[in-house]
Amino acid sequence: MKRSFLFALLASFGIVACSQPAKTKSSDKGAANENTLLWRISGNGLTKPSYLFGTMHMICASDIVVSDSLSAAIKNSDKVYLEVNMDDMMGMMMKIMMNPGQLNMRGDTSLSDLLSPDEYKAVKNFFSSGTASMLPFAMLEKMKPFFLQALMVEQGGQCENMIVMEQLVMTEAKKHDKKIDGLETIDFQLSIFDKIPYKVQAQSLVKMATDTSKSEDNTMDLFGKTYKSQDLNKMLEMTKSDKSIDQYTDLLLYNRNSAWVTQLRDLMKNRSLVIAVGAGHLPGDKGVIDLLRKAGYKVEPVKNEMIKTNTKQI
Repeated sequence: MKRSFLFALLASFGIVACSQPAKTKSSDKGAANENTLLWRISGNGLTKPSYLFGTMHMICASDIVVSDSLSAAIKNSDKVYLEVNMDDMMGMMMKIMMNPGQLNMRGDTSLSDLLSPDEYKAVKNFFSSGTASMLPFAMLEKMKPFFLQALMVEQGGQCENMIVMEQLVMTEAKKHDKKIDGLETIDFQLSIFDKIPYKVQAQSLVKMATDTSKSEDNTMDLFGKTYKSQDLNKMLEMTKSDKSIDQYTDLLLYNRNSAWVTQLRDLMKNRSLVIAVGAGHLPGDKGVIDLLRKAGYKVEPVKNEMIKTNTKQI
């Protein structure tokens, strides 16, 4: 399997979270009113500033670089935190593969049990070519549907060389000999998958498969374009409401955001961190930016050119 495929599986929870519905309120606008993905955290007793960076887990490699500002933040930091520590990617994947039950739905359930014949055909056709075709569909159709969304993003994009953005952050961290850690464990994320009915996950999968296949300018590509513009509020606005998954937003997004901020209050006390999490976690009145501000921190936008052209250093 390709390296990006392995990263895609590990990043799949973040992809799901970033694509979940978020209801835009007037108060959401104030959370991130600057077009940037990089934010400086200071005040509230911190002896050193930390930095919050919004990632998009799968994106065309040719479209993205580590900006000078992000590179400087990593270089000057004491440690880098991702949603999950991907530094030992192969070790985590071996652990998962040794226990395939973590990847698969319980009770020998398959997609054909959850979908109508037409829906099942649409999903199967989507996976009939591309990266995922290297694996027997009989194996894929038993996986938890949210995992399959990671594969859809990888092979549904408009470029052949998709990359998980965390790879770039990790490469930069290793370049400066910075340790990498995670705010969550892969076991925790896997446990969340079993708290959402498989049928609900499968319907979300069908929606993504049909949307991606019927339009060259599909939802994921539009989200990618918005991401490159670094407009967090627009990301929040463009996310379409999926009523079937709406009731699980607290589980997928908001509860995690709150738990992260609680952790960060201790982690940031005497050291500078770079915290790189899915951009969908940043905006909104329950997003990480506003939660940090409500906790007493000053959170300011930092100029963050995606292409290294006349980029302002920190």
